[in-house]
Amino acid sequence: MAQRPHRGTIGKSVRRIEDAALLRGTGTFLADIVFPDALEAAFLRSPIAHGLIRTLNLEPARSLPGVHAVLAYRDLRPLLACDRIPLALPAAAIRFNVDPFVLAHEEVCYVGEPIALVIASSRCIAEDAIALIELDIEPLPVVTDPMSGLAPNAPKARLDCPDNLVAETAIDYGDIDQAFAGAAHVIQEQFHLAKGGGHSLEPRGVIARFDSIEGVLTVWDSTQMPHRAHAILVAALGLTENQIRVVTPEVGGGFGPKSVFHPEELAVPAAALLLRKPVKWVEDRFESFTATVGERDQVWSMEAAFDPQGRLLGIKGRLRHDHGAATPYGIALPYNAATNLIGPYVLPAYHIAIELCLTNKTPVAPTRGAGRPQGTFVMERLLDRIAARVGLPRDEIRRRNLIPADRMPYPIPVKQRDGSMMSYDSGDYPECQRRALAAAGWMDFNARKAAALREGRYLGLGLANYVEATGRGPFESTAIRIGPSGKIVVSTGATAQGQGVKTMLAQIVADVLDVPPESIEVIVGDTAATAQGLGAFASRQTVTAGNAAFLAAKTIAAKALTAAAHLLEASIADLEIYDGFVGVRGVPGLAKSLAEIASALAGAAGFSLPAGLTPGLAASVDYLTSGLAYTNGTHLAEVEVDPKTGAVRIHRYVVVHDCGRMINPKLVEGQIVGGIVHGIGATLLELMHYDAQAQPLGTTYADYLLPTSDIVPTIEIHHMESPTPNNPLGVKGAAESGTIGAPAAIVSAIEDALSPFGICVCDIPVTPDRLRSLIRSASSGNLGAKGDCHN
Repeated sequence: MAQRPHRGTIGKSVRRIEDAALLRGTGTFLADIVFPDALEAAFLRSPIAHGLIRTLNLEPARSLPGVHAVLAYRDLRPLLACDRIPLALPAAAIRFNVDPFVLAHEEVCYVGEPIALVIASSRCIAEDAIALIELDIEPLPVVTDPMSGLAPNAPKARLDCPDNLVAETAIDYGDIDQAFAGAAHVIQEQFHLAKGGGHSLEPRGVIARFDSIEGVLTVWDSTQMPHRAHAILVAALGLTENQIRVVTPEVGGGFGPKSVFHPEELAVPAAALLLRKPVKWVEDRFESFTATVGERDQVWSMEAAFDPQGRLLGIKGRLRHDHGAATPYGIALPYNAATNLIGPYVLPAYHIAIELCLTNKTPVAPTRGAGRPQGTFVMERLLDRIAARVGLPRDEIRRRNLIPADRMPYPIPVKQRDGSMMSYDSGDYPECQRRALAAAGWMDFNARKAAALREGRYLGLGLANYVEATGRGPFESTAIRIGPSGKIVVSTGATAQGQGVKTMLAQIVADVLDVPPESIEVIVGDTAATAQGLGAFASRQTVTAGNAAFLAAKTIAAKALTAAAHLLEASIADLEIYDGFVGVRGVPGLAKSLAEIASALAGAAGFSLPAGLTPGLAASVDYLTSGLAYTNGTHLAEVEVDPKTGAVRIHRYVVVHDCGRMINPKLVEGQIVGGIVHGIGATLLELMHYDAQAQPLGTTYADYLLPTSDIVPTIEIHHMESPTPNNPLGVKGAAESGTIGAPAAIVSAIEDALSPFGICVCDIPVTPDRLRSLIRSASSGNLGAKGDCHN
């Protein structure tokens, strides 16, 4: 009997099922949620970076018409089960956890820290009331960077901590002493990667409403991790799991900061419980700069040892990391940075000391890439230095050090933060670089560069290789159910933030059940729909939720075939699933719809189920990961630099990317492009300025620049597919990889363009004024200038 052609949706760039509502403006973001009796919240925030609160008089604000409540820590503490917000993540490296307070009540530790909460009939009234609060803070010495903060006799960033060294750890393998003792060459360099942020299109926001009839507190939260928010609220408010529901509406970008639970996410629900009224807060852009967690401010002091042929023997050094004023997300960011330095290269010995320093700046947590762009930047910069030292082309120095494909899987003696050992699962790193070089015209570039230089134009071409650990566990949950209506409903602990999660899951389920993806309803980000889940972080959801959906769909397909065999009195071997039906192959019309099968499995009082099957056409899988899936790629950037102005223009950007088996190539490309744009911003534009008192100096987008369409070039993407053996689908993550390679590739290109001046770029962002300073220093022969080579 002939078999029908399978619809086959995996691997195809099907249209996103999310887009109809979003393009028509009918999507529901947090700010779109309106309750007729809702009150609005605003926060009084610390105007200085460090000090003791001496006076906090709320009475003038409480007397303003339209104000329903003005709350300080002492007002909210009776509702809470603990003094601080329980954010601590397990990490042996943490010397002492610094969980934040819901509202500061004695000491303030960064500009923007919330001190009081005003609830009023409108945001305008709430902000007017804030202006009436009498606040007096006695200033204390500040810590502005990890270098000074870790120095002997440095002032404390927090008086309630023993010192500023909040965590320390190390990565150490191989014989590092022997590597350096026997090296033909050793280079030294220091790198500084400055502080930036996530800056999603939609800012953070929270709405909380207590239903006194059901006894349920519902919290709508623009978060990447609703189940973590749910767990923290349960612990902090002392309620049971069934008394709190967290719902994530449409999210206009997360990029890491929205994976962190902030004080406002507890203060607003607590106020809603206290007032028995819905309370809404949406972050303004000033708060985006001062209250939302930022990323990185890292200083790397590094040495590399290598043989006469440029092969790495060992790398050692020290990473000092600005962790801000609290520990909202463990040590993930600097540890990722240090492990990702290894990259796709053979590195026989490695030692790095990692020190996390408390400072009087906004707390630090991962932004897209989560430390990996920093580690990759350092390794790729060192490789360019090595190439120059031994007189080899930059591509050749990398080729000599890349891990060969025939050595996969490739174990590395480094323990991950989950306790597992690093092991690259699949990929062909040399071939990836070869394809990228060919696509970018690497071999022909020097002629074009020379021709441009004769015209007074400075062109450069840079490259970078990277790996990314994706699919971090330990699990993700996905359930599928088909009722008598025949509607396929997928619910999951995964969350959407614009990346196409609903499409990805629908596509996987549709491929198994042979139905159109658009016919499937996907519910994400609702703790009432899925009892447990972890959400969006670490480029994980296709690996975790995708495989859970795949296995659940397989279970449903098997059950539908068994039930249909009974209903049709046919052999399972003669049946096929197609277009919402299970039918006998080659016999048109002899079939049962999934709706009919679901109805039969729903049961009838007093009657047995078909073939002794369990009730319902449904399946749920908590997919446990069995190892990380390592994505890899090669980036090449072609730039033109104007030495007079320091302006950098990217003319061309080429990527060869390998994320294993692709579910939807168009979605993958969207993630890569978005990540590269993030990387362009971090490399050329985004710099969070602070003065000597840790006052932020750039709190608008006129001062803090983001990439715009005139800056971002056309990005050429070429795919490789090296399926991972670590999961049934063979998939790897892709959401952050574009960011990882971009800074190193762009800076390599800038150095190449300015090779006539002999400059070395060690710090990012490479702003025009910084670049002009490097050019002036090089032109004057000042080799000791910051940013020049220290070889």
